[in-house]
Amino acid sequence: MTHKTPLLLNAALAVAVIALLPALVTPFTLYQTTIFAVMSILALSLGFIWGFGGIMSFGQTAFFGLGSYSYAIAAINFGDSTGALLTAIAVPSAFAAILGYFLFYGRISDVYFGIITLTVALILFSVVNSTAGDIWHIGKAALGGFNGIPGVPGINVPGQPSQVVGLWASWFISAGALLLVYLLLRLLLTTRFGRIVVAIKENETRAGLLGFDARRYKLATFIIGAAIAGLAGALYANWAGFISPTLFALSLSAEIIIWVTVGGLGTLVGPIIGCFLIQALVASIGSQQSFNANLVLGAILIVFVLLLPKGLAPMLRYLWRKRTASIAIAIRSILGRKGVKTT
Repeated sequence: MTHKTPLLLNAALAVAVIALLPALVTPFTLYQTTIFAVMSILALSLGFIWGFGGIMSFGQTAFFGLGSYSYAIAAINFGDSTGALLTAIAVPSAFAAILGYFLFYGRISDVYFGIITLTVALILFSVVNSTAGDIWHIGKAALGGFNGIPGVPGINVPGQPSQVVGLWASWFISAGALLLVYLLLRLLLTTRFGRIVVAIKENETRAGLLGFDARRYKLATFIIGAAIAGLAGALYANWAGFISPTLFALSLSAEIIIWVTVGGLGTLVGPIIGCFLIQALVASIGSQQSFNANLVLGAILIVFVLLLPKGLAPMLRYLWRKRTASIAIAIRSILGRKGVKTT
């Protein structure tokens, strides 16, 4: 069994779950699970740049919101979602390239980097929130200010704007995009680029002495994270059919950090686990209306930071390996008592 076998088996299992889920759950549950998958892509964007690139961005919602608005505006003007999806990835990437260039090449420290990215997200929130009125429009798309943009066109069959995908297809697209982003990031981390990014995170000074320009690799990592967040924003706009300035809000920025922290920093599956669990918990709290969701999220963050700082994914991996090792020792012991040679 090669080291790639577990990844292939897990990917095959994920494909099976994606394919079978619509037949096993109610339409409402599928609709809710779709947004979990979409937001997991957003969680992956931060999990990648923070956990592997050492870039703590408090303003990942800036790229998420830009992706949503870019998709909505482009879809309304183009009349087709194919170009809109590409625009939703390109605009946040270009914005991250410009912002990241000044931050990384300006040698901004990590603390100030987080503050500046958060400030940028809040500035975008304020700007977009102030675009109410007929004069604020891009082409045929009225920005709507705090009222947002209603009636965002859904994803359609390429070249056929009238053929908008339904609930099942929306799930397949969103979950498939999540799986694809996960696999591409796993592949990227095995390349020379990925290994250098991790090396810079572990010891930037040593990497610089070896001849690697940390600023260039950090900028590329930052842009990749923005592109992933932009894709999540486009899929969110397709799922909701409505977007508003709240996509840039501070509360969502905090939630993303909680997802990654709970799931496990420095892993790719961790942000997905954390996002699904926290969103399911928040949805349950919202339906019961018995607790304050923000209070619960704050308590969860404190508990994990103090008692389980590595997150769920590393803990589950440790318990699984410990259990497997115990079973292997028990089997060897039984075979040894029976006189069977073990290697």
